[in-house]
Amino acid sequence: VQLQASGGGLVQAGDSLRLSCAAAGRTFSSYAMGWFRQAPGKEREFVAAVSRYGASTYYADSVKGRFTISRDNAKNTVYLQMNSLKPEDTAVYYCAAGERQSANYYEYDYWGQGTLVTVSS
Repeated sequence: VQLQASGGGLVQAGDSLRLSCAAAGRTFSSYAMGWFRQAPGKEREFVAAVSRYGASTYYADSVKGRFTISRDNAKNTVYLQMNSLKPEDTAVYYCAAGERQSANYYEYDYWGQGTLVTVSS
């Protein structure tokens, strides 16, 4: 499956942003989906994951209560709604598809190209 992330940009602290990740192919619902991020000079970090049909979600503690992951299988798209953004949320955000919902990057087989989110203070 091919993934295309979009929706990044420059925002101020406290603002909201919604990322989208569109998947090409007819097997989108076969995959759990995740969002990861990587800030400059830091390792890739898990953000959120959603199960194949959206019944289950899982978040990193750093974003819990502020970010919401969701998916629309009819549109082959997964979303990341980000509210109350902080400067420390600044990173390149990647979507990924895998066999199961996981916080481990190595359990995802397909990755999007990333979209940059910059949060100014």
